[in-house]
Amino acid sequence: MTQYDGQSAGLATTSDLYNEDLAPTGTAQRTWRWYHFAALWVGMVMCIPSYMLAAGLTEQGMSPWQAVGTVLLGNAIVLVPMLLIGHAGAKHGIPYAVLVRSSFGTQGAKLPALMRAIVACGWYGIQTWLGGSAIYVLANILFGNALQGSPLPVIGISIGQLVCFLLFWAIQLYFIVHGTDSIRRLESWSAPVKVIMCIALVWWACAQAGGLGTMLSMPSQFAEGGKKAGQFWLTFWPSLTAMVGFWATLALNIPDFTRFAKSQRDQVVGQSIGLPIPMALLSIVSVIVTSATVVIYGKAIWDPVDLTSRMTGVGVGIALVILTLDTMCCNLAANLVGPAYDFSSLWPKGISYKTGGLITAFIAIVMMPWKILASTQGYIFTWLVGYSALLGPIAGIMVVDYFLIRKTELSHRELFDDNGIYSYEKGWNLAAVIALVLGVLPNVPGFLNTAFPDSFPGVGDTFKSIYTYAWFVGLLIAAVVYGVLMRMRKSPSPSVASA
Repeated sequence: MTQYDGQSAGLATTSDLYNEDLAPTGTAQRTWRWYHFAALWVGMVMCIPSYMLAAGLTEQGMSPWQAVGTVLLGNAIVLVPMLLIGHAGAKHGIPYAVLVRSSFGTQGAKLPALMRAIVACGWYGIQTWLGGSAIYVLANILFGNALQGSPLPVIGISIGQLVCFLLFWAIQLYFIVHGTDSIRRLESWSAPVKVIMCIALVWWACAQAGGLGTMLSMPSQFAEGGKKAGQFWLTFWPSLTAMVGFWATLALNIPDFTRFAKSQRDQVVGQSIGLPIPMALLSIVSVIVTSATVVIYGKAIWDPVDLTSRMTGVGVGIALVILTLDTMCCNLAANLVGPAYDFSSLWPKGISYKTGGLITAFIAIVMMPWKILASTQGYIFTWLVGYSALLGPIAGIMVVDYFLIRKTELSHRELFDDNGIYSYEKGWNLAAVIALVLGVLPNVPGFLNTAFPDSFPGVGDTFKSIYTYAWFVGLLIAAVVYGVLMRMRKSPSPSVASA
């Protein structure tokens, strides 16, 4: 594997496209082994939103095993682009925001970088809200519900909830300032703690509900005689798309991590171990515990913070502290690193990685994430499926460009050159822009109908069906269109050795 040794040797360091955070990593920075990637994924997977996936599917009517199978299949699918796009980071040592210049152009790359960054800001806000919620519940337990109050106008949450949200937001600033290595260390030592917590949750559920048998044998509501008999596939396909969409952001910016890989094998083995299996195991924990809540409390409780608030004893405080740590670990790795690089790429000379991280944190507040999590419909079918319609096409374009057009070879020098082979027409590759637009368009009507049903009630069944497969449809259309347009170019940019 050809690796670039040294951040700035041979690069146009005075270029507006360059700063040291975006430059290719050197040998000294390639310290991540397979177990670091596995620990990173365990740390990111073991989080409240991941837990809520399978739990949310059972609330939608799936049996426990149907929910687990859907989550496992979705993550097995998204692992493929994760490994393919991660290959570029491990080989060339560049982040997503630089890699995407080869397909969209040195200026056009700012478009997919910004799209991915805004989605990540939403996720950063969601995770921060969940971490703040854990603090809020713990504070009310300790101080006799002193923080409870009426929702504020427009904002929709109480002053106490807002204060806890901002407190958790402020705690994370330490890791923004201290960079990616501090995040790696946090993930490595916190991963075992999260596994122990999951085991404790299952033990509690079994003790309270009288064993596993009752919970895991709960029937599907889609079975004959159920409330949603005969409607399984109508729920399964958009749910599968949502499961893929859950990590669609990381599938794009995984080079932000694999650029630090010791070898290509390390990123492949580490990710293959760390993503699908832990997601499936967490899903089993989730459906066991959520099924137990039906027996214990008379209804399915899919939010672990809400569940923990109903428990009693010292364990409540311990659980909430671990939930807070757990949420912070995932948030920093999954939702901060990528957009920090993305925002830096918009203006490399003026925005560093740290400044990009701060921008991410501030936008997350403005997006009011608590409104996204108001229901499983909004979380799974509007948020997850909706943004997958934007990110799927970008993934398709990147994979085709890197493997079929470039044959995995890139010129590091040209990636930082305003007038190089990746500048296309004034910095924009129109083939990529056209492919992106055509990949997104078919999903727009379905998204509008799902997000705003009262405003867009007349959307046809065809567009609703297309939206059901949003990530897949967008990826396929964009990949084919981009490949055809690039082959039709009179003078396609040549594959260049990585030096």
